[in-house]
Amino acid sequence: MRRPSNFPFRLSLPVSAAAALTVALLAAYFLDHALTWSSLVGGWMVVAAVVLVSRAPSFRLWISRPFEENVLVLGKTELACTVIAELKKRSRYRVLDVADPCTLNRILTNGVSFLTLADSFRQRSAQPHRIVVALDERRGRVPIEALLEAKQKGIVIEDALHVYERLTGKLALGRLYPSHLIYSTELRRSPTQGALQRVISVVLSTVGIVLSMPLLAVIALLVKLDSPGPILFVQKRIGKDGLQFPLLKFRTMHPVTERASEWVIDNGDRITRVGRWLRKFRLDEVPQLFNVLLGDMNLVGPRPHPVSNYTLFMGHIPFYAFRSMVLPGITGWAQVRYGYANSLEEETEKMCYDLYYIKYVSLWMDVQILLKTIKVVILGQESRQASLDQAQAPKADVRPERRLDAA
Repeated sequence: MRRPSNFPFRLSLPVSAAAALTVALLAAYFLDHALTWSSLVGGWMVVAAVVLVSRAPSFRLWISRPFEENVLVLGKTELACTVIAELKKRSRYRVLDVADPCTLNRILTNGVSFLTLADSFRQRSAQPHRIVVALDERRGRVPIEALLEAKQKGIVIEDALHVYERLTGKLALGRLYPSHLIYSTELRRSPTQGALQRVISVVLSTVGIVLSMPLLAVIALLVKLDSPGPILFVQKRIGKDGLQFPLLKFRTMHPVTERASEWVIDNGDRITRVGRWLRKFRLDEVPQLFNVLLGDMNLVGPRPHPVSNYTLFMGHIPFYAFRSMVLPGITGWAQVRYGYANSLEEETEKMCYDLYYIKYVSLWMDVQILLKTIKVVILGQESRQASLDQAQAPKADVRPERRLDAA
């Protein structure tokens, strides 16, 4: 991705240093003064002041006109419209036009051939920095000659799926073909990174358990006094490689022999008084630190789903089996970006975020997720990004009392 050139600013430092040395040498020669460090520093400060004053108008102009990246989108598909909408949300991008192929190797935009339009790209204001290819059927429709010509001009060529992932932080699940995952090099897990992630999870979980022992005792007492039933809620979940494990959490609902479903939208009347507060600040999840020590989970990863929903999700959510590539987590990318789900449709949307995490997992990404999670715990509410995403999702209701019991 191109950035505005800062060559003048980088050049000003060595030029001012050379000028300062020249001033100091001239002063030493004509004024018969010894050349000292103080004279060099003094000369450099004088020259630096002159340079800063002289460059102030240019600097103000550079700040007032931040760099815009011109983007040309090829195609008028649903994915193209989605990418354009995401680009227009960001001031750094300017969508030039939506180009649509009509004949082989010819792209039309406002009735002008793409190849002809390429000549007009010499005009700085209309030159695209990036071309996004968003065509449903590419055989015989991709403008190979035009794209090669654009590539020779230094224009970045990108697939619309990759742009969508970068802008939204999730995969376009409905647009993915098996080949996208089969040939994806990002889905390969680094053993070193996995081992380091595991060590960090164990160390932080150990520290967390030691520090939270008094809190765990208080919560256990409150749960016991608030309502009859066990202190812990233990449920079978699906972990790495599809293996089952018992997940621990503080009980937040009145026990029943049979539930209508795993979604809290059908069990909201069972939430206890203490359980409502535990859910609000995610304190019911703290016992899962022991799951991390037992090797069932990591601190960060896709949330483990209950065994009772596994068959349903495998049959209705595309590429659901890829979730079991990694250890599940206490918190995850889908949790901080989307929140909690209460329907199959919302679970499918969360899967888009889970796949993105599995594809692009890194230690820095884990740090970002942990920081966002801490913010949620302290404020007792979802992150702003999660709220925005959920507002756009149909039929979403993710208030604390309506969370998935399984999540």
